[in-house]
Amino acid sequence: MATMTLIQAITDGLRTEMRKNDDIVVFGEDVGRNGGVFRATEGLQAEFGEERVFDSPLSESGIIGAAVGMAVYGLRPVPEIQFLDFIYPAFDQIVSELAKFRYRSGGQYPAPVVIRTPYGGGIKGGHYHSQSTEAYFTHTAGLKVVIPSDPYDAKGLLCEALNQDDPVLFMEPKALYRKAKMDVPEGDFRVPFGQAKVRREGTDMTLVAWGAMVPVAMEAARRAEDDGISCEVLDLRTLVPLDEAALLESVKKTGRMIVVHEAQKTSGFAGELTAIVAEKALEYLQAPVLRVTGFDTPFPYTLEDVYMPDADRVMRAILKTHRYEA
Repeated sequence: MATMTLIQAITDGLRTEMRKNDDIVVFGEDVGRNGGVFRATEGLQAEFGEERVFDSPLSESGIIGAAVGMAVYGLRPVPEIQFLDFIYPAFDQIVSELAKFRYRSGGQYPAPVVIRTPYGGGIKGGHYHSQSTEAYFTHTAGLKVVIPSDPYDAKGLLCEALNQDDPVLFMEPKALYRKAKMDVPEGDFRVPFGQAKVRREGTDMTLVAWGAMVPVAMEAARRAEDDGISCEVLDLRTLVPLDEAALLESVKKTGRMIVVHEAQKTSGFAGELTAIVAEKALEYLQAPVLRVTGFDTPFPYTLEDVYMPDADRVMRAILKTHRYEA
């Protein structure tokens, strides 16, 4: 075991898999000698050389288009999009080409591309460096969407992604990059996709979250305990594939659900989770499902702390749903 931050776990996961597999190639804007804007790839070019870790032009469509071509010819590219907010010039490459490649070829050509990208607020990045638009990509058949919330999962899920034959959008909560440290296994280890994790056991309601909102949900659950309310915190870890069984099991146990995410409310992934529960566990619900999310506005710079869900907002939702009477 080694004590790591989330960003260190990302670097260690890349290094671990690159040592095992010479076909893994890392590239993107400033990821080479500079090690990326957040230093996630620091030291990799020095170890693996400029042919396997290199800088790209400032062209997101070019980055992903090159990755698609590399995958067709047998490489396992790991392109970095410097911020999720910049990914949209490559949207067509991801949605129309990369995500459909295995299907269109009848499985003859795999698409082992892992797109790494920091997402979300919490660093005063302003409008174009703070968005959380994971729902766009969960609506794309053929693409897996992964969002870790701690260093252990960051490395384990990344190592798993780097061994997939399907494309993976690996979204990293930059607000948590250096926020906490924890013990992470050294060498190769993997966290399987499609397995949510109960971060805190509870009996009165379920708080569902992922990425940077998991610590927020945990803090709210600790506060709720002081009021005699027992909250279970479920970290989805992967949105696609979704651990539907874990979601339903938790809601059936507690009878109440609150979903917490940074993205704006309208058409956010919370809506999908709510629909699943309504379809398959409605008779277990003792109160309406509540959503604690960002607002339906562009991400504000000066009002970042107001926009992003915090433990106070989650706590208000907890009290509301706990007091609900049909």
